[in-house]
Amino acid sequence: MIEYRLIKEQLIEALQLEDMNADEIEDDAPLFNEGLGLDSVDAIELVIFLDDKYGIKIDNVGQSKEIFISIRTLTDFINQNRK
Repeated sequence: MIEYRLIKEQLIEALQLEDMNADEIEDDAPLFNEGLGLDSVDAIELVIFLDDKYGIKIDNVGQSKEIFISIRTLTDFINQNRK
């Protein structure tokens, strides 16, 4: 089972969030807007990250909105769908 901290560390690296560390990111903090402040370009990077790192493809944009709510929802999705 993948832990929240690992996903935080991988996202910091994948999205080049050098000014953050895993301890600063709350599991339920929003990934977009007031949380981590990710934007639409980062959303594309998240889709690529899931495919490259975990073999998970997201074809439905509506589904990605539910998955990318927080670290918790993203990690739970990965744990349920990774190959």
